[in-house]
Amino acid sequence: MEPVALLAAGGGSLDIGPAAALAIGLTGLGAAMAQGRAVAAALDGAARNPGAASIVRGTMVLGLGMIESVLVLVLVFLMTKM
Repeated sequence: MEPVALLAAGGGSLDIGPAAALAIGLTGLGAAMAQGRAVAAALDGAARNPGAASIVRGTMVLGLGMIESVLVLVLVFLMTKM
C-alpha cells in the first residue's frame, strides 16, 4: 500500500529516519554557514572600527547563541519525533 493511502486509512506509520537525517544535516549546514558569515562580519566590523570591537564581540556572541539554539531545537524536535 502507498504511504499516502496508508496514512489516509488511519493505520501504520512511516519511517521518518531518512527525512530526519536530511533535516539534521541541512540544519547543521545552514547553522555552520550562518556562524561563518557572522564571525566574518564581526571581524570585518572590528577591523574597520577597533574602538567598537567590544560591542561587536558581544553582539556576535549573542547572534551565535541564537544560531546554535535553532540547531539544538531542531535536533530535540527530531529526536522526539523518532
